[in-house]
Amino acid sequence: MSTAGAPDSLRVHVWRKLRSLGALYLQQSVCLLPAQERPNRDVRRLADRVQREGGTVRVLRMTFADPQEESDVIAELNTARDGEYADVLERIPALRQELAQERARGRLTYVEVEESEADLSRFRSWLTKIRERDYFGAPLGASARAAVEDAAAELAAFEAAALESEAPPSGTSPADVRPQLRMVDPS
Repeated sequence: MSTAGAPDSLRVHVWRKLRSLGALYLQQSVCLLPAQERPNRDVRRLADRVQREGGTVRVLRMTFADPQEESDVIAELNTARDGEYADVLERIPALRQELAQERARGRLTYVEVEESEADLSRFRSWLTKIRERDYFGAPLGASARAAVEDAAAELAAFEAAALESEAPPSGTSPADVRPQLRMVDPS
């Protein structure tokens, strides 16, 4: 695809979209994607947009004459995905460590649960995006998914402990627990 003569924003959009699809760049403006339904559909839409906005596009189907060459390209695609999975594996321990530190400090609170849930949600979203462009089952995918689910289990245990720590003492009836509110003078 060439965006020469088209708005700069289109060039950025094309680059981002092809990266999100997991394209393997052979050289500037030349990349490979597997001939699968999702990338085919998205590339066709992208090509239509580029043409509407003044760029040029050639979408070519190719086959490999040499099976080893095809294996090499698949290995390159898997290496790229493994790099992304490795980023998840590198960063997920920080979430688990934070849960352990908060537990050690006795900060078993709803606020901590909420913050950690937001972090876990970002990891799951990130993992979903990587998996969508993992066309050939990169080796680190299973490890990354397992690490995120292990963190989710730790968060569930942390949440249960937070609920327990914020619950009224046993033997206390709900009528005995009254919220204590006081007015604060803002001045």
